[in-house]
Amino acid sequence: MRIKPTCVDTATPALSGICSSQIASAHIYTVNSSPKSGKHKQVFLMGCACTKPQFRHEDPAILAEQTYFNVSEIEALYDLFMKLSSSMVNDGLISKEEFQLGLFGSSKKQNLFGDRVFNIFDSKNDGMIDFGEFVKALSVFHPAAPQPQKAAFAFRLYDIWQRGFIERDEVREMILALLRESDLVLSHEMIEVIIDKAFQEADLKRDGIIDQEEWESFVAQNPSLLRNMTIPYLKDLNMQFPGFELVSDIEDNTTGIP
Repeated sequence: MRIKPTCVDTATPALSGICSSQIASAHIYTVNSSPKSGKHKQVFLMGCACTKPQFRHEDPAILAEQTYFNVSEIEALYDLFMKLSSSMVNDGLISKEEFQLGLFGSSKKQNLFGDRVFNIFDSKNDGMIDFGEFVKALSVFHPAAPQPQKAAFAFRLYDIWQRGFIERDEVREMILALLRESDLVLSHEMIEVIIDKAFQEADLKRDGIIDQEEWESFVAQNPSLLRNMTIPYLKDLNMQFPGFELVSDIEDNTTGIP
C-alpha cells in the first residue's frame, strides 16, 4: 500500500470548527486500496503539527468478533504490532524486512520459512501487513482455534508453489530452510528418509502428492505436527518475535487463555 499526502485547503467549509493547529497539519492521504484494480480512496487525517499522522486501524471490538482474541488481548497485540511496524519505517505497516527482523532478529536474513509466513499474513497481497491482517493471522495460533484451521495454515506453509497440493520438492525445501534457521545439519540421505516416511503415511492415494484432505488426515494421526501452531499466552509471542518485548498492562489477564 502506497500513501501520497495532498495538502488540504484550510478555507474549506468542512473544516470549520477545527482548531488551527489541527488544520495546519491536516492532510488528505490518497491510498491505493486495491493494487489490482487501481482504485484509490482518500482518508482525511488530522493531528497537531508536532505529531506524525495517525493511521487508522480496525476497531478492536470488531476484530474480537472475527478472531479468537478478546478486546484486551487485541490491545496487547497492538503494542507488539506498533513495535514491529516502526522498527525500520514508522508507517503503521509491517514490511517483509520488519517482519524478518522481528522473527529472526535480522532484516537481511532471507529464509523460505519466513517468506511463506509473511505471505500468509499478507492476505491482501500488497507487500505489507496491516494491523487487521496481523491479528487475524495470529488468531490461528490461539489455543481456542480449532485444529482444522491450524492444519490449513500449516498446509499453506508447505504448499510453496500454491498449487493446492504438496510435492516432495516442497517438503525438501522447507526442511532445508528450517535446518538452516536452526543451525542443524542432516545428511541428504536422512532428509530423504524423513520425506519418504512422510509420504508413505500421508500420500494415501499414492499419486506422489499430498492434497488437503490427505494432509488433514495425516495431521489428525500426528497432532505433534501442529505443536508450534499454538501460542498459549500472549507473552509467549516474545519467543516468536525475539527482538521485541511485549509490554502490556493486562499481562495478568493473558494467563487466563484456555
